[in-house]
Amino acid sequence: MTDAHTHVQEFFSARAADWDSRFPQDGPAYAAAVADLGPRPGDAVLDAGCGTARALPALRAAVGAHGLVLGADLTPAMLDAAVRAGRSAHGALVLADVARLPLRDGVLDAVFAAGLISHLARPEEDLRELARVVRPGGRLALFHPIGRAALAARHGRRITADDLRAEPSLAPLLARSGWRIRSYTDEDDRFLVIATREA
Repeated sequence: MTDAHTHVQEFFSARAADWDSRFPQDGPAYAAAVADLGPRPGDAVLDAGCGTARALPALRAAVGAHGLVLGADLTPAMLDAAVRAGRSAHGALVLADVARLPLRDGVLDAVFAAGLISHLARPEEDLRELARVVRPGGRLALFHPIGRAALAARHGRRITADDLRAEPSLAPLLARSGWRIRSYTDEDDRFLVIATREA
């Protein structure tokens, strides 16, 4: 395991027990982002870096009983919190690194990723791994329930021109990784990028 992975596990392990209580109002924002991703009944979907799996209920509602819902996270404590919250009833939770997913090529229709991109050790390679497991034409949602400026303010800093999530940085990064941006939204109460898997 790399130092970056160890840092991510330590960061989230220390916060897992009260993660949901820190952000109790995020449910509707997750549901709206899943709706914009547009999974259909019967689809196979992944919540990548799922944390406490707050997206799983909305993903399950979208794909129905015959769809496949997976949540993958690197931090056991976050998956334990997801189980305690009852979210394992909506999909399978897997301890896995999104940089090396235990999935076949092209097996998924869509990937939902909340807050993930800023924690990727190798963003281009890791986004390429997400592309590997999604069929051509499948979709990716990069989501955060608040925008870049609001998130930076929460952490006591300002956004900069070289921010990875800024559209001029993110669009070419995604393109190099097998994705094409379809929509980009960065507002105070929402960050959402929808991209399509290129053939």
